Amino acid sequence: MPYHSHGATSPYTVAQMASIDDHYPISCAFCNISKAYQPSQPSPIPTSPDPDKVSPQCHLLLSTTHILAFLDIMPIAPGHILLTTRTHYEKLTDLHAASIPSPTGSHWISNRAASTAAETALQIGAWLPRLSTALCKVTGIEDWNIVQNNGARAAQVVPHVHFHLIPRYQEGRRDIGDKAKVNEQMLKSWKMFGRGSREDLDDEEGAELASKLREALADGLALEGDKAIKAKI
Repeated sequence: MPYHSHGATSPYTVAQMASIDDHYPISCAFCNISKAYQPSQPSPIPTSPDPDKVSPQCHLLLSTTHILAFLDIMPIAPGHILLTTRTHYEKLTDLHAASIPSPTGSHWISNRAASTAAETALQIGAWLPRLSTALCKVTGIEDWNIVQNNGARAAQVVPHVHFHLIPRYQEGRRDIGDKAKVNEQMLKSWKMFGRGSREDLDDEEGAELASKLREALADGLALEGDKAIKAKI
């Protein structure tokens, strides 16, 4: 299975790597983003991340030790978010397999990889509701899709585990910003699960929307903290 590692020693021979590169001639876009944006401290919500660290721009929303979230550069609708893993896993089954320590090989390396995969899965589950809440707050939507594709036949364009959070706007509702357009036919078609007639995200619009989403995420975390403190009183 093709694997684009970032920083790890490749398990493939030179001949095997040649065939892998033929299959995936470009480096993993999400691994590039993972390299460019280190975990945000002290809050996982970055304050003013530089969108030009990668090309095309990345409008970052979340950066933890195990996951990242950012705006889709070819959104189906305004506010289309991607949540991805920091470590490269091609499919969800790879994430699950990695969470089980291997009986062979280095015990320390195996346990470390398993711990990383298990924590990644936990963070995905924890942050999908938070991202959904922020998305609803900022866009005003009441309905949205969470889509996760596995493999080319399932319309997985980037072979790196990621989730789409796609707003479903009410028909006739005014869009966010003057430039944003919601393609109602697109939302009703299977094109939403892969490549289609999607337009590039406008940089200015993306920066403004990302800022609002980060603010909403930060407010949500603050509210969680307040509730936790009150629960202890």
